[in-house]
Amino acid sequence: MARIVADLNPMLRGWFEYVKHATPSVFKALDGFTRRRLRAILRKQERRPGFGRCLADQQRWPNAFFANLGLVTFTTALEQARRSR
Repeated sequence: MARIVADLNPMLRGWFEYVKHATPSVFKALDGFTRRRLRAILRKQERRPGFGRCLADQQRWPNAFFANLGLVTFTTALEQARRSR
């Protein structure tokens, strides 16, 4: 998973630069989508069906799990962009 996150981060940074002037609520939805897809990958590695949307998956792999792996989120990138001005 660490390798997937490392490969994904440059793409997420690029997408943020492209859509950084969008409505802030869009960023929360994009963060959720990204984590949901990563949970689906983790489920697939465990040979379990599903999309990673159930509460048990969110408890097994909380948002902090992905933050510890170094996943770039749009909401934190937006906060940092606002602070740098």
